[in-house]
Amino acid sequence: MQKIIGRALISVSDKTGLDELAGVLTEFGVELVSTGGTAAHLKNLGHKIKDVSDITHFPEMMDGRLKTLHPMVHGGLLSIRSNPKHVASMKEHSIQPIDLLIVNLYPFRETVKRGGDFASCIENIDIGGPAMIRSAAKNHDDVAVIVDPLDYLALISEIRTNKGKTTHVFRQKMAAKAFAHTGAYDASIATWFANQMGEEFPEIMILSAKRSAALRYGENPHQKAAFYTTGDEKHSVAEAKLIQGESLSYNNLADANAAFTMVADFDEPSCAIIKHANPCGFATASTLTQAYDKALASDPVSAYGGIVAFNRKLDVETAQRLSRLFVEVIIAPEMDPDALAVLRTKKKLRILQTNHLPDQQRQLHTIKSVESGLLIQERDAELVNKADLKVVSKKQPTQEDLEELLFAFRVCKHVKSNAIVLTRERGTIGIGAGQTSRVDASNIASEKARIFLNENPSDAPVYLASDAFFPFADGVVLAAQAGVYAIIQPGGSIRDEEVIKAADDRGIIMVFTGKRHFLH
Repeated sequence: MQKIIGRALISVSDKTGLDELAGVLTEFGVELVSTGGTAAHLKNLGHKIKDVSDITHFPEMMDGRLKTLHPMVHGGLLSIRSNPKHVASMKEHSIQPIDLLIVNLYPFRETVKRGGDFASCIENIDIGGPAMIRSAAKNHDDVAVIVDPLDYLALISEIRTNKGKTTHVFRQKMAAKAFAHTGAYDASIATWFANQMGEEFPEIMILSAKRSAALRYGENPHQKAAFYTTGDEKHSVAEAKLIQGESLSYNNLADANAAFTMVADFDEPSCAIIKHANPCGFATASTLTQAYDKALASDPVSAYGGIVAFNRKLDVETAQRLSRLFVEVIIAPEMDPDALAVLRTKKKLRILQTNHLPDQQRQLHTIKSVESGLLIQERDAELVNKADLKVVSKKQPTQEDLEELLFAFRVCKHVKSNAIVLTRERGTIGIGAGQTSRVDASNIASEKARIFLNENPSDAPVYLASDAFFPFADGVVLAAQAGVYAIIQPGGSIRDEEVIKAADDRGIIMVFTGKRHFLH
């Protein structure tokens, strides 16, 4: 059912697009009612405005905290026009209907983001706005509500098409958006307040996210999917701009995130090649091209159709190397224009530029769904350093050995458990990922390393990292058979002495970190 707009109440903090909208409303004979700064803004633009105090017969007070919480406002929004009792109450109390509400809320989230103090954040919690929005949205059979300036053009089109009226479908759509808007607003306040109280995991966890993209499908074609962002996109894959290529898939986004967060853990020029959320190759070097060559050499078969991430501006030489391999996605903080020109010849290649690297020390949480519930934890931002290491073998490592072991362990952090990583000269040569036993992971990593070493012979030592302790000595025996020179692992097994002895018997350096990096 179409409803004519006779009166509109406008109260916004974001004045974008307001002049044009007010002009269209006036053109169709709509009476404009407004509050405080919005009224002053519209009057300065030359629009005829009635102050909300003229209909409430009450002045704004308490620094603007009290202005719209009044029966003259909410009666006009909530009254059911087809209900005789409502109509009689309106007539008895001289309440005029409000047919259109245009409100956006105090900038609470923006105040928090710019580091506002506690008092400033509290003052930017809107009370009257959400109350009016909920009133109008509840009564969408009679009232249209707009909470987003991006919807002004749709409202203008609706008004022009229907000669000053709105349709029920439009009002219902805007009402649904309005309830989501106030829900997200309240969620941000609740989250902030819990943080202020030092509650990392409050009794009630309220999450809100905005759909960024509808995806073609999920992990498989029969699964529907979408990508949502939480409003804190900077320094993450969520801020990435798709420069070229087809739209990103569910799996593309998951793998790009895994690759990009991995390279961000390293200071040197780095390259990660990811397949099904696991690295199949990773390396650091003095140049990006060298890092890419080393990462690719680790497992070129698995790299086919993978995701490639860099932690530096992508240069021409590296792009030329990349153009010889079929990959799904390339992601980097920056792209040299000439490098882009090289890659643009591969029309289906998805190229992502982020402008920033992920901030790995930022306090974030990871969320996983289980049946009827969520698992929420702090992100694993831990980085093991030399001071954390404990040499437990008879054979002592050099400083160069420790650096390579730390590199291997940091790579291992990004490999699904059970994880074994073999490295040489700051590059992976064999990765065993996501296995049900550490022996299986060791066997896979060793076999991949054997293939690599046959094709890339060298006297350089091989290092091994394990994401958790060796429960038995068999993993060390396999490492020795693969020619491993030194092992880094968390330690903490009841059989540590047995494992250490196996290393000593084979002349292998063993270092404990005291910290594990399970990744499921």
